[in-house]
Amino acid sequence: MEKFRTVNKMPKVILLLETSRAFGRGLLYGIARYSKLHGPWSFYREPRSLQSAIPRLAKWNANGIIMRNSVISRQLMDLKLPTIMVLHETSRFGDLPVVTTDCRSIVLLAAEHLLNKGLRHFAYCGIDEFHWSENRKEYFRAIMNDAGFAIHVYERPRSRKIRSWEDEQSSIEEWLSTLPKPIGIMTCNDDRGQHVLEACKIRGFRIPEDVACIGVDNDALLCDLSDPPLTSVALNYESAGYYMAELLDRLMKGEPMQGQEIYVRATHVVVRQSTDILAIDDANVAAAIRFIRQNARKKIFVDDVVFQTSLSRRSLEGHFREVIHRSIQEEIRRVRTEQISKMLIETNMPISEITSVFNFTDVEHISRYFRREKGVGPREYRKINRR
Repeated sequence: MEKFRTVNKMPKVILLLETSRAFGRGLLYGIARYSKLHGPWSFYREPRSLQSAIPRLAKWNANGIIMRNSVISRQLMDLKLPTIMVLHETSRFGDLPVVTTDCRSIVLLAAEHLLNKGLRHFAYCGIDEFHWSENRKEYFRAIMNDAGFAIHVYERPRSRKIRSWEDEQSSIEEWLSTLPKPIGIMTCNDDRGQHVLEACKIRGFRIPEDVACIGVDNDALLCDLSDPPLTSVALNYESAGYYMAELLDRLMKGEPMQGQEIYVRATHVVVRQSTDILAIDDANVAAAIRFIRQNARKKIFVDDVVFQTSLSRRSLEGHFREVIHRSIQEEIRRVRTEQISKMLIETNMPISEITSVFNFTDVEHISRYFRREKGVGPREYRKINRR
């Protein structure tokens, strides 16, 4: 690809990203933040149909484009501008840089969340014609198979006459009726999660006692509109948007387009009522895990956990290994680390304060503890996931 001349005037950037869902809005927040810090930039954003903007764009004398690949057109390519493509479909275009979703990181968090609930039956509900949904399904199947479980998969009706939600609802209801209970269901996104919860209510299945459901995207509006509220995997949209704008800035200043890739990755699970269950038949293990989760901010020890049960330490360790495939100490560390991770991402609390909240002696202590579980220290973890 040829290099583009350096732009001395205020850069003009075309944004063809949807704003109806958390994905597009999050990317736009990140782009806006980069522009405020390193711009300013002038933006063209089409508030209506993304396609409707294309005929007018040639006259705007833009310097760069960020867009969904679903709106690609010859007219846009003929502008020969630095362009970053946000992938919604599988097709790529020459050497254009792309933003894509790391499905494996998403599914890994969702699967671990459901497995940690003690469930023994699992299912996936997606949208067959979307490659990203199929990718998530296959990752979910592989992870669950490695854990020793098969999954049930919802298949959409083949007739396109019944692809609308009104017509498809009964199909999902029938599928849910065939599943063993209790069951943990991963859905491809929050829209699908809301569909599953609605179908459960109509059929009288209890949530989360019969069906525990987790979505993807953590679209706060959708998740809170669901009844009960939907647990969801949060993604680093804003961070990805920031890196995307940073890359576009370099492209507009002359860096060649060479198929560079930016990944949108999962950060953590935002737990809501739809998975608020501990489906463990072993009463002692259930009591022990409940105690760990309720007291994770304290400096608890294995003997504190054992004291909550009627078993000896050796016996409880054996039960832990059999039921959740971890030791008591490993579970304490996992739960504490996940709660620290959530606080790092969702709050602006200084690490020194988080250190105090979780009863560590000092910042160096919490950093060693956190790095052992996550592979990076708390400051780096916050930077990666929040920018």
